[in-house]
Amino acid sequence: MIRVGVVGHRGYAGLPDVLQTLEELSPGLGLELHFEPEIHEAAGYGKELGDPSQLDVLLTLGGDGTLLRGARLLDPHQVPILGVNLGRLGFLTCCPADQLSSALMRFARRDYLVESRMAIRARVLDAFGRERHNWVALNDVVLHKGGFARVVELRVCADGETMATYGADGVVISTPTGSTAYSLSAGGPVVFPTLEALLVTPVSAHALAIRPLILPPGTEVTVQAEGFPEELLVTIDGQVGSTFASGETLSIRRGEWGVLIVRFPGGSFFKTLRQKLGWGGLKERDENFGT
Repeated sequence: MIRVGVVGHRGYAGLPDVLQTLEELSPGLGLELHFEPEIHEAAGYGKELGDPSQLDVLLTLGGDGTLLRGARLLDPHQVPILGVNLGRLGFLTCCPADQLSSALMRFARRDYLVESRMAIRARVLDAFGRERHNWVALNDVVLHKGGFARVVELRVCADGETMATYGADGVVISTPTGSTAYSLSAGGPVVFPTLEALLVTPVSAHALAIRPLILPPGTEVTVQAEGFPEELLVTIDGQVGSTFASGETLSIRRGEWGVLIVRFPGGSFFKTLRQKLGWGGLKERDENFGT
């Protein structure tokens, strides 16, 4: 039996159909389904998800956000994630919902690849150096201001050496996987997702000489805010986070373990860039978007 964990987002209209497909296919493919509590209630069959270390694969039903949540759920266990896209973008997922049957059959006969993606470990340390929060992120860690329409001063260091002090709305520290997320919107580079590196991208920096940086994966990046009167926020993969107070330090390092993503032969990162983000020339964009 293949032990399959299932997490999902109940906000997607296509979820009931996907759960029905899973119920129909799982006996013939030898899949033992373990659902997170909310999805278990919606499915009405299978088992409730317990220890994720016992899984052979984690199936995420939703969008990129569901896959990112699944990666945090698995930490620190290296279980492959098979993402099924029920939403619009689905940049990290490996197939749309209408290809679920084919994807499950290919997985069952081991016709797939597993990519190891670098994750990052983020910690918030108080003024005395004590750890207040600790998270793992697959995409990015963002330190940003709240509702005040003014820049904040952020001192960014690499292995203890000051790189720059940004007057900006915030700063994004991302993995190569996250280079096509918030960092891209802030002007950061696209980095091939299986590489290992840390990207430091300021958000709306009030300077002409400040540009994104790519650092070696073993670098520790620390960020401190200088002289800010209002509370800042730390956000992990755009989903969870914490407040960030005066005198605290945000520390980011390469994660101890990679995140394993299922891919099927025939797909490619550049094809995904063209189809999902309109990468390439005008002709390619027009063809992909039907104009």
